[in-house]
Amino acid sequence: MPTVSAVNLTAQLLLLLLWATHPTMATNWLSLARMPRSRPVSGAALCGRLRGLSVGQVGVCRARGEVMESVRKAAEMVIEECQHQFRNRRWNCSTTPRGVNVFGRVMSQGTREAAFVHALSSAAVAVAVTRGCSRGELERCGCDRKVRGVSPEGFQWSGCSDNLSYGVAFSQTFVDETERAKGMSAGRPLMNVHNNEAGRKAILHNMQVECKCHGVSGSCELRTCWKVMPPFRRVGAVLKERFDGATEVRLSRIGSRTALLPRDPQVKPPAARDLVYLAISPDFCRLDPDNGIPGTAGRRCNGTSRLAPDGCELVCCGPGYRAGRAEMVQRCSCKFSWCCSVRCQQCKNTVMIHTCRE
Repeated sequence: MPTVSAVNLTAQLLLLLLWATHPTMATNWLSLARMPRSRPVSGAALCGRLRGLSVGQVGVCRARGEVMESVRKAAEMVIEECQHQFRNRRWNCSTTPRGVNVFGRVMSQGTREAAFVHALSSAAVAVAVTRGCSRGELERCGCDRKVRGVSPEGFQWSGCSDNLSYGVAFSQTFVDETERAKGMSAGRPLMNVHNNEAGRKAILHNMQVECKCHGVSGSCELRTCWKVMPPFRRVGAVLKERFDGATEVRLSRIGSRTALLPRDPQVKPPAARDLVYLAISPDFCRLDPDNGIPGTAGRRCNGTSRLAPDGCELVCCGPGYRAGRAEMVQRCSCKFSWCCSVRCQQCKNTVMIHTCRE
């Protein structure tokens, strides 16, 4: 009869074989969003069975299991925010029906889209974990107690400031692990880690201050304030701007180390908060199931705008779109009834709908 240690060794070898035959991309942990919320995502035995995690991320899961529910929430945040920010673009963050590669093989290419998803993912983990700290959901962290004293503006730092340093540190440990395990001498790991850090800086550079007044009749004789993270929608919008201004780079050797430098020598080197990419994106016009690209056929577009990103000529990859009328039911003639309710009528409006041709 095999010993317990022999059984454990066999299980570990089988797990390593599974990872070897199914290479883990750095964003495969986003597949945690596909799991039912009723299913736990922590526990020494369960961590090894979570699909999409690298060997190192499984180790993080086992060591810091209480944080994994925040990681699952972060995965959901990434998909929702990506689809919001790109809802009017050719690539609209459509997801694959199954598997660990949520956004398809486009993530395996060093494109702008991959750059954005990496930045958004690292930011989401930092935000979700920091929220868990502030809400008292995590045992190892709480509010940021280092924010104390009187500010240069004269108000008193108090209250529960968001512990962003803890969330950022965990994001670096968990999200960057896959890249650091590969080594930081190749172009793609360097690109991913740079964009991961840019995502976290999008939070740091947009921190906000909330205050509460104290005094007779709200005179605000004393004002106490604390630091809070920006809404995640704001983080997504900032990173979308970085996406539009991303820099194409190439792997270069500088002395004994490698670095990413602009492909065009006339372009200034990217700052730490900028996004970078290595490969030109596909046009996303045609259906390409192998790469998880649904194409734009049947997509709605803006027929009244030619130059905007949601214009039909851009979304539909040319003049191939059709126009039709549709009837929409909306609330109208709303009246406020004192005390309790709002009463509205149902109005029907005929609107023009534009869709890309098949």
